[in-house]
Amino acid sequence: MPKFIKKLSPNKSKSKAKPSAAPSSEPTTPAQPQIARRSMNRKSTIKSGRTIGEKREHLETANERAAARKKDKRKNTWRVIFVSIGFMVFATILIAVGISIISSSKDKEDTVVQDSQPTAPIHEPTVEIVDEDASATNGKITNRMREYIGQAEADFRDLGYAPIKAVLPTGTIREVNFYLEGHPGFVKMTIDRDTAVSVEDADRMFRYLEAKGITDFSYIDVRLDGKAYWK
Repeated sequence: MPKFIKKLSPNKSKSKAKPSAAPSSEPTTPAQPQIARRSMNRKSTIKSGRTIGEKREHLETANERAAARKKDKRKNTWRVIFVSIGFMVFATILIAVGISIISSSKDKEDTVVQDSQPTAPIHEPTVEIVDEDASATNGKITNRMREYIGQAEADFRDLGYAPIKAVLPTGTIREVNFYLEGHPGFVKMTIDRDTAVSVEDADRMFRYLEAKGITDFSYIDVRLDGKAYWK
């Protein structure tokens, strides 16, 4: 029995060694999961690439929208600023026009008030003033006429004459007759001419008549420029 075992043991070991080679002959079966894993990685990579592109495109669109909103906001801000400036300029113009209108109306009112208030003449006449048409003027002599009489009186006195009376003739409101001491007639004058010029014309006429030996005359007329008459 022991001999049998000893003889058979190498055979058994050999025969048993052969089937042990069977498991070593199957190295290709585990490679299939690696291929599946690689394909899954490719799919996931492709899918992730699409997802990144979509995210990038979505991000660019969002950035464009944000930029557009900022641009619109800036436009609205500038629009509001321009409208505010225009309104302020328009309001300033209206205020200036209103102030000018108010000031002009006030100046007109002041002028009317000043015209309505009687002012004392600068040269107050000292001679007697006779108004032959007192009923028509209610006995009132205008300030302009009083000023003219006072100025003419002063001019006559400057040339050595002595006025004694001023007569306002009937039917006129712009003429005055001056009576001078030492002369028989009077001098016809009008307030439309300057007193100094009229008095100088009268003085020349007095000297002309004196040179001609004429001492009796009714009046001297110096109402026209550059001309003098006597009667």
